Amino acid sequence: MLDRIFHEAGQSGLIETRPEGAIDSTGLEATHRSSHYAWRCGKRYRMRQWPKCTLVCHTASHLIASALFTRGPSQDAPLFEPALSEACRRMPIDRLLADGGYDSEANHVAAREHLGIRSTVINVNRRGTRKWPSGRYRRQMVRRFHRRKYGQRWQAESVISRFKRRLGSHLSGRSEPAKEREGLMRVLTHNLMILSQGP
Repeated sequence: MLDRIFHEAGQSGLIETRPEGAIDSTGLEATHRSSHYAWRCGKRYRMRQWPKCTLVCHTASHLIASALFTRGPSQDAPLFEPALSEACRRMPIDRLLADGGYDSEANHVAAREHLGIRSTVINVNRRGTRKWPSGRYRRQMVRRFHRRKYGQRWQAESVISRFKRRLGSHLSGRSEPAKEREGLMRVLTHNLMILSQGP
């Protein structure tokens, strides 16, 4: 279904010839009752684990090209390649934007050399050291980081905000497969809502 949505989006002009994508992740609630609501009621609790959504979006239209639903807390970097591989099947990403959570030489290599993305703009995570990066692409990020282009990464945060605001921030499924199905159904709904608005 996502493949068909992106085919129609390309035909209608929503997706340009050299599209820009952004990757980000967010935590979702595993219950209808949010942690903020519980705090307001004087009941303090913390979820030890929560549903986590890693998504790749088209920065111009806010269409979601791929979404992986896993468990948090977890590191972002290992989810980079599987999420991006799925997105690239639907959209020929020309430039990819990502925050420091996805910073690794392996992710640059996967994007540029394996998936054919021309440019990656990933904020370098120094990891508490001033040591000069050893990898080719991470060195390139230090030498000439495209701050103006990286500024468009906030589009991914806008997509997440829109997704949660319109379709809810909690998943009611009990099992992990049920939560994943529910999450993917919301991604489809999000994309259909955008597609219905036209270019």
